[in-house]
Amino acid sequence: MFVQVIQGQVSDAEQAHAAMDRWMEELAPEASGWLGSTAGATADGRFITLARFESAAAARRNSEKPEQDKWWHEFATLLSDGATFHDTEDVILDLPGDPDQAGFVQIMQGTGGDPDRAREITTRHREEWAAFRPEILGSTLAMYGDGEYTMAVYFTSEAEAREGERKEIPPELQADMDELNALAGGEPTFYDLPNPWLYAPK
Repeated sequence: MFVQVIQGQVSDAEQAHAAMDRWMEELAPEASGWLGSTAGATADGRFITLARFESAAAARRNSEKPEQDKWWHEFATLLSDGATFHDTEDVILDLPGDPDQAGFVQIMQGTGGDPDRAREITTRHREEWAAFRPEILGSTLAMYGDGEYTMAVYFTSEAEAREGERKEIPPELQADMDELNALAGGEPTFYDLPNPWLYAPK
């Protein structure tokens, strides 16, 4: 799988949402290899999207289409400071439920000192985490650069996500969290999307 993370500042989230909806209606049917996108804007106008493709080649073919180029140049006018891109095929999916049914998405960005170890930690105890936090429908972890990552976590609702955060974590899962925190290069940046824009091929 290939993931492209795109982010920037928008002054009008509704316009950005409408533009994404238009891409879904007009361009998605011809976007071969596109698997879906998670997007949204925070309350302070920080826009972010994770676009998923079967491969980097499929994403490249899509971006080279004239109609895609036209759409992007129009969308880019909504970004006040331009866009930042992160491309990667180092992707980990965890799907105990259906993320497309999420009512709340939280995206985290940060850096870590040992990506291989972080990958190992995040892929163990999956069944235990699913039982402990049933409101989590899934996650997408994209790693790139020198230990940088973007992780999207899909929840049934924001209220249930906040309730889950208050639960006392079992010891073995707390050990995973402690080790991941020790690997982290500082506090992550959070993007809370109370009204996520979730797109999937029809």
